[in-house]
Amino acid sequence: MTPKIVLGYSGGLDTSVIVPWLLENYGAEVICVAADVGQKGGLEGLEKKAKASGASAFFGEDLRQSFVEDLVWPTLRSGAIYGRKYLLGTSMARPIIARRMVEVAREIGAGALAHGCTGKGNDQIRFELTFTALAPDLKIIAPWREWDLGSREDALEYARDRNIPMDGIEEGKLYSRDENIWHISHEGGPLEDPAFEPDESIYLWTVSPESAPDNPEYVEIAFNEGLPVSVNGEVMDSVSILQALNEIGARHGVGRVDIVEDRVVGMKSRGVYETPGGTLLYNALQELEQLTLDRRALAYKDQLASRYADIVYEGWWWTPEREAFDAFMDVLMKKVTGVVRLKLYKGSAVVASRWSPQSLYDAGLASFGEDETYDHADASGFIKLLGLPARVAAERDAGGRESEAAVNEIIKSVVHKTKVG
Repeated sequence: MTPKIVLGYSGGLDTSVIVPWLLENYGAEVICVAADVGQKGGLEGLEKKAKASGASAFFGEDLRQSFVEDLVWPTLRSGAIYGRKYLLGTSMARPIIARRMVEVAREIGAGALAHGCTGKGNDQIRFELTFTALAPDLKIIAPWREWDLGSREDALEYARDRNIPMDGIEEGKLYSRDENIWHISHEGGPLEDPAFEPDESIYLWTVSPESAPDNPEYVEIAFNEGLPVSVNGEVMDSVSILQALNEIGARHGVGRVDIVEDRVVGMKSRGVYETPGGTLLYNALQELEQLTLDRRALAYKDQLASRYADIVYEGWWWTPEREAFDAFMDVLMKKVTGVVRLKLYKGSAVVASRWSPQSLYDAGLASFGEDETYDHADASGFIKLLGLPARVAAERDAGGRESEAAVNEIIKSVVHKTKVG
């Protein structure tokens, strides 16, 4: 029986070349799996292209809703941000694509899984950790770590020699891009120089802040237990919410990020990201949390957010650790319900107002006026107790306890006894 290999397929140059390469080097039947996670064009034309490259079968599926609800929303609720800036767009998409590959492999009885990630990037880790967690018995094939094709030019020549259709593949493309419903990333080319200032031709989603409308726009986002449920009063499904916010944020130049980040494999890399809708959601949710969570809960959530970002970035999605963090967030976010109004203007998105039925803000307590609950005189005893450690330390340092000279004598005595002993 001919062995079967399931390949994660995008229709780009790398995966188009990998199909015939697997046929030639493994003598296997190649089954391509593609996922629509909101990239431009979706799955259009991919089945025809995959089969023209030699694939025996093609599985394509719209995973947008699952991507948003099962990966994006939990990551949003966690507050995870990698490297102080990155909202984890590419990182979040890989686990769900890899899971679908495993599902197909089980359905058809494949013995191996293959991906088109390079040996320098993060995606190879994200795919393979998912494979390991969900299908440890299946062989993993990473052509970029095996073949002798050293460059994009080599791959193009390989494709031409085998009459592989190159329709829709840019031969001289300057940047490497990844797109889904959450963001679009730009890497490579002149961006490899951290001193290079990106020009406007790089950006595909957002207008420049300078070219954004001269008048601000307000947007209202409602949350229920930390989950987005409506935009400007209109209840929508998860995909529609993100699409609407992407459009609103993009026209005001919101969500651009230029970052030098640390890849999992150790090197630093530079990327430019556009995440307009995601930026609005992060800003709004943080404002609502300030209204509904106390400072200890916020502080602990911030600590977990950093670790959660690492989990997502490094590809540890299908682990008990991430599930435990989500369980914690489920409890913590039960009171994070309300509406936040943001003001968008030339690249910025600042809070204009926030409201919640679960608000911890008490106007009476916050006021400088009289209040039945809070007695100003109570503050005196509170401050004395709060400052007790500082008082004790000050008295010690002023000579209220053993003087420095006395302490030195004690130390000398101990040292002497030790030497004699």
